[in-house]
Amino acid sequence: MAILERSDTGAITRLTMNSPERLNALSDEMLAALQAEFDALREDSSIRAVILSGSGKAFCAGHDLKQMTQGRQASDGGLSYFQDLFDRCARMMMSIQSLPQPVIAQTHGIATAAGCQLVATCDLAIAAEGTRFGVNGVNIGLFCSTPMVALSRNISRKQAFEMLTTGDFITAERAAELGLINRAVPKEQLEEETNALAEKLATKLSSAVKIGKGAFYQQLPMPVDQAYAYTAEVMAQNMMDRDTEEGISAFIEKRPPDWRQ
Repeated sequence: MAILERSDTGAITRLTMNSPERLNALSDEMLAALQAEFDALREDSSIRAVILSGSGKAFCAGHDLKQMTQGRQASDGGLSYFQDLFDRCARMMMSIQSLPQPVIAQTHGIATAAGCQLVATCDLAIAAEGTRFGVNGVNIGLFCSTPMVALSRNISRKQAFEMLTTGDFITAERAAELGLINRAVPKEQLEEETNALAEKLATKLSSAVKIGKGAFYQQLPMPVDQAYAYTAEVMAQNMMDRDTEEGISAFIEKRPPDWRQ
């Protein structure tokens, strides 16, 4: 049984973390499997949207604490292992936002610590009602510093800091209010709603989505004047795309576009 299962339906890929007995923890094996799939998807122009989900009763419970404890057995007390672990995790997270395809987190059960980081890192997220989100490391004496990076780029500073320092969970409804997820839906509708969003994304011109996703993350940290200068150039280059020209012509002529991509 694979620790990460991939299934393709048309232009949509579903990645299912498949380690339910460990609540789909981001073990060394899970990180490697996710990284391999994201690297493959980057080169797969036939795929236009990606769904990331988890099997069993939870989306992802964060890092594998038992495995981390074993890392302490190294001669340096585990320092080199921990540095490498968090570097590998950061690389995997950044791979999601560098993919040309939008990635949707389909979340249920719990998403805690690095699991919450994973939700915050995905481009979009839909959660089942009853899902709980937290960055709870402080409760065991380990501040969620790396999950903090993604979390604090999704929600306001004070709300993020409260989650980080109290270790409290928030509900799916509260996560939607704060902007951590797009929306909460009844559990029985979770897969249907996520698939519908992926299908809608897959109908868009893939070259435009790729350009737009890259520009979205590039402009976020820029001052407003630099962001406008940068995105103006992005739009000018986008206008040079044959399929963009066709899309505009089709809109004016009130007909479906004949896109080649």
